[in-house]
Amino acid sequence: MSRSQTESALEVPVLSAAGRAAMLSYGVLVYLIFLGTFLYVIGFIGGFAVPKTIDDGLVGPVGQAVLVNLGFLSLFAVQHTIMARPAFKRWWAKYVPPAAERSTFVMVTNAILIAMVWQWRPMPDTVWQAEGALAIALDASFAFGWAIVLASTFLIDHFELFGLKQTCSAALNRPREATPFQERFLYRYTRHPLMLGFMIAFWSASSMSEGRLFFAAVTTAYIVVALYIEEHTLVELHGEAYEEYQRRVPKLIPGLRW
Repeated sequence: MSRSQTESALEVPVLSAAGRAAMLSYGVLVYLIFLGTFLYVIGFIGGFAVPKTIDDGLVGPVGQAVLVNLGFLSLFAVQHTIMARPAFKRWWAKYVPPAAERSTFVMVTNAILIAMVWQWRPMPDTVWQAEGALAIALDASFAFGWAIVLASTFLIDHFELFGLKQTCSAALNRPREATPFQERFLYRYTRHPLMLGFMIAFWSASSMSEGRLFFAAVTTAYIVVALYIEEHTLVELHGEAYEEYQRRVPKLIPGLRW
């Protein structure tokens, strides 16, 4: 299950030709910025193929680095926690057209991630450095984690999750039906494969610096808290159907109760 599967059917207001063009342009632009940001963040964390990685930049006091980096990660966590809640979305609908709500959520996420990458303070001291077969295995696990993340978005509805489907529906003046409660592939083994993929990617490092370890630890702590909040929301929305799903399928790790 995911946020995109929790929405009820939406009525798409009839837009003028200019409104349809603007809505479509907005959705496409936000999605393209997201795609570039997503790919950059992979290189940023993994330490390859981008101008600035998690260990690049002027090294300053550790305390200052912790405060700055924690500030950005906390901002990301607060934004995701608040903006994804049904009560906030009902209030937000007074100011943002429903069809643009998800794209706006994604755009705010883009802005936070871009600012974080730009202003991230490196803590480059090495915690561990793997070599040989272990290094290859960890790098492969890093790629595998991101593959799970990407696959999970398509098992839900990739283009709905990132707002493009909603803006396209509005541009075509077509009503959009809610994605029904369903279990597909990875979702039969873990209720949150998207989060599992992130955790695998974050912790799989052949070269783990203090900064990368800090990033992995803080994001893991947020995932644990976020899943508790998300599960509560999903039970409220789907009732017994989701409670039965909880009894059958582990929250995060296949084969384990949790």
